Amino acid sequence: MPIVRQAPAWQQSGMTPKEALRRTCSRAPLRRSLTVAVAVGTVLNAINQGPELIAGHPLIIWKFALNYFVPFAVASYGCYWAFRSSD
Repeated sequence: MPIVRQAPAWQQSGMTPKEALRRTCSRAPLRRSLTVAVAVGTVLNAINQGPELIAGHPLIIWKFALNYFVPFAVASYGCYWAFRSSD
């Protein structure tokens, strides 16, 4: 008897990647991702650059930007996969 393999759950979704991306880039999910990025990014900047800023050292721009971009990217990615896995 041949072995029948079932596709992973994320491949069984009725939503195409293009549709999931379109919905991820709509207003409400982007606003949610931006809210997460501002909240988490501010905490990360305080942790990562707080002592230097208090000491009067200049802000390291690339670290500042990454501290906001990474939470935004993670929240957006999670939203994309939530849409992708929903029917």
